[in-house]
Amino acid sequence: MKVSLARGELLEALSVVAKGLSSRTTLPILSGILATTDGESLILQSTDLEISIRTKTKVLVDEPGQTVLPGKLFSEIIRSLPEAAVTISTGEMNTATITCGQSSFSIKTLNHDDFPKFPEVKTTESISIPGSTFGNVVKQVSRAVSHDETRPILTGVLVIVDEKTLRMVSTDSYRLCVREEILTEDIGHMEVVVPGKAIEDVARLVSAGDVVSMGVSQNQVVFGFENTTFISRRIEGTFPNFRQIIPKETSTRVMLDRIEFIEAVKRVSLLAQHNTPLRLTVNVGERTLTLSAQTQDIGGAKEDIEIDPVGEDVEIAFNHAYLLDGISVADTEQISLEIVSPLKPGVIHAGENEKFTYVIMPVRLS
Repeated sequence: MKVSLARGELLEALSVVAKGLSSRTTLPILSGILATTDGESLILQSTDLEISIRTKTKVLVDEPGQTVLPGKLFSEIIRSLPEAAVTISTGEMNTATITCGQSSFSIKTLNHDDFPKFPEVKTTESISIPGSTFGNVVKQVSRAVSHDETRPILTGVLVIVDEKTLRMVSTDSYRLCVREEILTEDIGHMEVVVPGKAIEDVARLVSAGDVVSMGVSQNQVVFGFENTTFISRRIEGTFPNFRQIIPKETSTRVMLDRIEFIEAVKRVSLLAQHNTPLRLTVNVGERTLTLSAQTQDIGGAKEDIEIDPVGEDVEIAFNHAYLLDGISVADTEQISLEIVSPLKPGVIHAGENEKFTYVIMPVRLS
């Protein structure tokens, strides 16, 4: 095999397939990138057996062929090169030569016959979502995805499509995030739980101008965008009924300037150490929200925010990191904080028709 292409285009393609590289030392072939020529294109593939990624880029093909290059080392070499044409050629003795300007590298390759075949998935349902919408929604719900592998269903994002409504839901049992988006076209129906890491990787790779196609089969999810196909397993099981978790009533409702609230939470949280909760006290008569934290042997902090409250006086406490996650990803100037009681979840809403809902469990006050 011998191909030539621009260093920038190769680096862009490598940044895509790098998401699928495995670090399993028991299967060295999974640490490699399969490179195959196809007419005027170079197809790159990677897999860790959980996800499989394939992308292609235009090249000048002098000699067709295929090889498996050590993924991490190959990517680091290309990243180190100047912006110029890169030539990759393979020869005998399982070696590949990479040249660019005055630089030349020789690296050992792996046997392409050992590389797993790319999955051929027949999807039963498929939808298309604008890349900017997909990226924004995933970014907001990803904060509440669980990393606890003992409850696999919570490590995923529930994706529900119903005609023009796209809804994504995540929870780690301490907080719940629901994000809805009304689309301009009817895109069909779908309900699937996608691994959180996989859907986050896709969101990072998609450009705003792309259209993301998403198809499902019995046990896999297929994403397609531009020249890339990204396949992930789907998570089996029953996702928690998120509608039952969201409180239906409220005793106190507070409208807040989101940026002002973020800055105040950050400042007071400096003294909320060693899992010390952040205390929120609403005084309806004085129209203030007081944030306070007190850590034994370290100190305390307190800050008042002027508010426009509705309802009753209330005092509640939250994990400051979880609270900050929720208000940071809400993308509106104003947010509402709704409280039922000190022992029931607090709810943050943002956007018209409450497109963003973030439910956070309280910390018991001592």
